[in-house]
Amino acid sequence: MGQNLIEKIAQKFAADLADGHEVHSGDYITIQPAHVMTHDNTGAVIPKFRSIGATQVYAPRQVVTALDHDVQNRSDKNLEKYAKIEAFAKGMGVDFYPAGRGIGHQIMCEEGYAWPGAMVVASDSHSNMYGGLGCLGTPIVRTDAAAIWATGRTWWQVPPVARVELRGALAKGVTGKDVIIALCGHFAKDEVLNHAIEFAGEGLASLSIDQRLSIANMTTEWGALAGVFPIDAVTIAWLRARASFVAARGLEGVASDADGNGAHPRLNSARIDGLEAHIPVPDADAFYAREITLDLSTIQPMVSGPNTVKVMASVAELSAQDVKIDKAYLLSCVNGRLEDILAAAEQVRGRQVAEGVQFYITAASSEVQSEAERLGAWQELIDAGAIPLIPGCGPCIGLGVGLLEDGETGISATNRNFKGRMGAATAKAYLASPAVVAASAIAGKIHMPGLAGASVVNGRLKINERPVAAASETTVLEGFPATLEGEIIFCHQDNLNTDGIYPGKYTYNDDMTPEQQAAVAMENYDPAFGALAREGDVLVGGFNFGTGSSREQAATALKYRGIRLVLAGSFNETYKRNALNNGFLIIEAPQLIRDLKARFGAEALTVRTGISALIDFRKSTLTADGKTYSIDPVGPSAQELVLVGGLEEWVRLRL
Repeated sequence: MGQNLIEKIAQKFAADLADGHEVHSGDYITIQPAHVMTHDNTGAVIPKFRSIGATQVYAPRQVVTALDHDVQNRSDKNLEKYAKIEAFAKGMGVDFYPAGRGIGHQIMCEEGYAWPGAMVVASDSHSNMYGGLGCLGTPIVRTDAAAIWATGRTWWQVPPVARVELRGALAKGVTGKDVIIALCGHFAKDEVLNHAIEFAGEGLASLSIDQRLSIANMTTEWGALAGVFPIDAVTIAWLRARASFVAARGLEGVASDADGNGAHPRLNSARIDGLEAHIPVPDADAFYAREITLDLSTIQPMVSGPNTVKVMASVAELSAQDVKIDKAYLLSCVNGRLEDILAAAEQVRGRQVAEGVQFYITAASSEVQSEAERLGAWQELIDAGAIPLIPGCGPCIGLGVGLLEDGETGISATNRNFKGRMGAATAKAYLASPAVVAASAIAGKIHMPGLAGASVVNGRLKINERPVAAASETTVLEGFPATLEGEIIFCHQDNLNTDGIYPGKYTYNDDMTPEQQAAVAMENYDPAFGALAREGDVLVGGFNFGTGSSREQAATALKYRGIRLVLAGSFNETYKRNALNNGFLIIEAPQLIRDLKARFGAEALTVRTGISALIDFRKSTLTADGKTYSIDPVGPSAQELVLVGGLEEWVRLRL
């Protein structure tokens, strides 16, 4: 079986692989990514970095810091925080971009860090965006960031990969934002949850890089861990144009060579030539867990919401419903680029924002704003009544001015419309393209001139069974058990969130001892769990176990309770990272969960099953109730983390 593009990139950036090991979905690997980006959360990563005993960044050119989230906050406290981050970055010799330069993800693309065919991570969920340039961008948590600062490395489990084939072409006025809204709304049953996505098909040729970046960015909201476009003629043309632009403008990061020519350290002709000569492509016999097809010609300007990306409608439908708005937003890493601003300016030209509507605009970067100003589009938006904000995140994450208030309705070109995300929990938030947002600001309701009819999106899903791999034994490290056995305690609920596992009221009580954490494990899910669970149990949960907030105590509390490991149909990726980063083993076993659900039902929240689970790590099998299941190999990278007690200790041993 060949490798898909995700597996090929992961192979290239894997460290310490056994000779001849070919990387495939399910493998735990140690990765050494090309770059790691942190933003305002750098302030939280620094003490983690120092607490593990690190004093120097392992590879300064690997690290990027960009202040972008709370940039409107000019309080002494925030300015002091920003100053400390800047001092740390400059003291370590890492690349630093101050508040006002723009959103970190946009900077990663503009400055050539998100390089096609590379693996680049960030402690932010929208690092998926780098996939618009053919770069494997994927999120990590703060402990991972500290580990990469200190050693250049962390771990990754290669996810299952879905192939999304885009057919046909977009009609005039339809954008990449409409495409991802259609994908999120049409395939709204977690079809790609925790998958990496590879885009393909004839429809790619009509998508600009800006549109690809928008689509890749919101694969996060679709539930994916990455969304990667192929490296094609469109990608190469964008890189060459970008290299010429930065050289001509003398932008940040450009140094002059001996002949006085601009030579950007990443965006330069020699590097682009090298890429073009060796473009990675998937093998013809690569395996894809899911195959989705989408006919671009069936998409029209679309809207997500309210308050979820899983509900969509055409702009025409909502216009007929006369959905009045109070606020409109053109900003964010998904839709704050030049192409977006030009499209919005076209909608407002010669018009005025409707009375009672506030229209906020923010460029994704200072460079984007400068270009929009040079072309006159920025001023057109301001003349129409738009309110400009500093380049950065802001209202998209509920920070700064212009948030939705109680009972208000807003339409936004951002990527998330979760309840309460952009302000009051009683507000309604819709998502749309910049052109639709601007047209709606003018109309005073969700509207765009010249549209009619409901949307009938044509898309199909195919689920593939993974071929049975040739039998091979997984290496078991000295000290790691070859087998593990324990009685199954079954908690059937799907989408069990971290608040159910570890109640939020304890999250910020930093004085909770391991014993106290153990005592409240699963308290919100089932108060009876504490009396039923025994040390040495194997906890079996449902699908998407550990969704919700990123509190790491949802993993440590179960570890301290004496649970040997957790088996589930699937895990939230952040929960998975927090568990293994704390040396707590989790394994996906979807068919076991289906069998237990069929046998025990959903009447009792927690069931002591009397069934023993036996895991053979060499054979990668799980035996329970007389049936044997295949599991993903728990390779040496994962074993080592369990043996040493987690990622922080793993780092200490390497310093």
